[in-house]
Amino acid sequence: MTVILYQQGFNPYQILQDYESAQLKAPEKIGATSIFIGTMRDFNEGSNVTGMTLEYYPGMTEKQLEKILQDAHSRWAIEDSLIVHRVGDILPKDPIVLVAVWSSHRGDAFDASRFIMEALKSTAPFWKKEHLNSTESRWVSHNTNGYQLKTP
Repeated sequence: MTVILYQQGFNPYQILQDYESAQLKAPEKIGATSIFIGTMRDFNEGSNVTGMTLEYYPGMTEKQLEKILQDAHSRWAIEDSLIVHRVGDILPKDPIVLVAVWSSHRGDAFDASRFIMEALKSTAPFWKKEHLNSTESRWVSHNTNGYQLKTP
């Protein structure tokens, strides 16, 4: 289980490759990998968005993300998990979040990765300020509608 927060941009595919090479324990037990990559879009709530500042509470945010991973590990048979999340200034098309889950079976990998992403969106202490143009911005008061995952 690993949580990483980046102030700068990241390449999710390179991170996955590096993590699997250096960090993944017991790769012979892995039969499935579920990956979610979220990127910044250039619109929200009917407005064009030119950028975003993503703020967080250092220490608290990492602790909450680790708790989400622990919860997933207690509910599904997964071998390892990873959350990588951007903070700071972000532009459209930039990767914001990477969630990866490694398991023996696809069902556990799919379900756990969905759970992790939805829990992250609903409980992790991140605050988004969208920049609509050079002078106008707004704080995002709620996340887009998520999916209610049925857990075992």
